Amino acid sequence: MKILVTGSSGTVGTRLCEKLMEQGHEIVGVDWHKNKWKPEINKMTVNIDLRNPKKLKKLPTDIDFIYHLAANARVYELVKEPDMALDNFVTTFNVLEFARKNNIKRIVFTSSREAYGNDEHEVHTEDMVRVDNCESPYTASKIGGETLVWSYIRCYGIDGIVTRLSNVYGMYDDSDRVVPLFIKQAKANEGMTVFGKDKCLDFTYIDDTISGLLLMLENFDSAKNNIYNLACEKGTTIVHLAEKIKELLGSSSEITIKDNRPGEVVQYVANVDKAREKLGYNPQTDFDEGIERTIEWYQKNKV
Repeated sequence: MKILVTGSSGTVGTRLCEKLMEQGHEIVGVDWHKNKWKPEINKMTVNIDLRNPKKLKKLPTDIDFIYHLAANARVYELVKEPDMALDNFVTTFNVLEFARKNNIKRIVFTSSREAYGNDEHEVHTEDMVRVDNCESPYTASKIGGETLVWSYIRCYGIDGIVTRLSNVYGMYDDSDRVVPLFIKQAKANEGMTVFGKDKCLDFTYIDDTISGLLLMLENFDSAKNNIYNLACEKGTTIVHLAEKIKELLGSSSEITIKDNRPGEVVQYVANVDKAREKLGYNPQTDFDEGIERTIEWYQKNKV
């Protein structure tokens, strides 16, 4: 297939493109940044700003399938700069319009576990999203993106899958997300700050996420027009994350615990039974193994 991947220079986008190429697919990447990790993906990447619909005219139109990953994805950054959430909504609209105008009928949209907000549930199934639990502008942009996808499914004959990802970590990430940030700080014996003593999230090793995304392509016809959680199904506190990274790196970093920050989900574990049943998804990497593999990758690649 000829597959368009938006956000192809990001963490998930890079690994997804890598695996799609291994399967023999032709990739067209789209990102406003060059791919710093993989020269071969960079060669296939069109560097445009998806917020500008005129720029999408630079993309080939003979596309069989779209993975729409591109987004401003740092929750607290969007609390501070809410116009970045508007970027997400506009970008999703423009990608869907590109698909509609060019008769591209299959799309996967990556939403987020942030869509669930803070509620009374310990484990979350796909039917538990409520707009009145919306915690942040980022959450609003993802819920809004999901509704846009459904509107194009119902009005324009496009088939889609919405997937809610959860704290993907692993390789190809040198951002200030909590895992690469803590690794960087621990390596330098700098202080590590945990926002939320009891904050507990479902960290998902990147290859488990990618396996789910690939299964959506493989099983699209039977799985389409539905929503799926992709996660590990186990909660890990941010305190344990910091302590584990500190232990594995032999660090003397001091861990400081502060209050939760506005806009962030503080407790989330996914139920992935639906993805398991419809896609054959089965996460393989538990948290401790995943963090060990992640640190090995960062050490080997000197990130």
